[in-house]
Amino acid sequence: MLVHVKNVLSSEEVAHVRARLEAGDWVDGRVTAGQQAARAKHNLQIPEDSPVARELGDLILRALGRSPLFNAAALPLRVLPPLFNRYDVGMSFGAHVDGAIRMVPGAGIRMRADVSTTLFLTDPDAYDGGELVIEDTFGSHAAKLPAGDMIVYPATSLHRVEPITRGSRWSAFFWSQSMVKDDGARALLYDLDRGITGARAGLSDDNPAVIALTSTYHNLLRRWAEL
Repeated sequence: MLVHVKNVLSSEEVAHVRARLEAGDWVDGRVTAGQQAARAKHNLQIPEDSPVARELGDLILRALGRSPLFNAAALPLRVLPPLFNRYDVGMSFGAHVDGAIRMVPGAGIRMRADVSTTLFLTDPDAYDGGELVIEDTFGSHAAKLPAGDMIVYPATSLHRVEPITRGSRWSAFFWSQSMVKDDGARALLYDLDRGITGARAGLSDDNPAVIALTSTYHNLLRRWAEL
């Protein structure tokens, strides 16, 4: 399940993030890659323990709290603080699957990476190439979204970033441990949530159909959720 979440950050927030990143210290992105990913990864990254990364990560986490669509798609139990990367001309990230287990900085605990998210910080007309290509059972899907928008997809997906041929592509990326581990079950709950939202737009909350759908959603979540 791929979900495009629009306007997670306002244009003013994007400009603020970009300005703070401009002053940041960029390092080789392979510092946070696993053995397999390091061979395919060619980009730059802001160190995850830097003050800039922590400040901007907190800003994004607050924005996620305002996004019903992200919460419906990911059903997050834990969200790893966002990281920030940059692809300049000639840089890319070959096909890989994200690592399954991540350490939560400063917490001394591990979390399972169920859901991957990329938040775009550069508008598409500012660079050529750089598409995030995600593979699933229905083929390849390329994402190149407006600044402030993000794509949410299963961390089990094979994906890559195409080479940059002009300009520079900046983004934030992070992982979530979902309350619902199974991708298929999570997708069913997301579709049901969207159906309930649509039904509520045309019916009252006390309509029997709305009540039945909402009850089914919560009882399925109760059956599948792990806390």
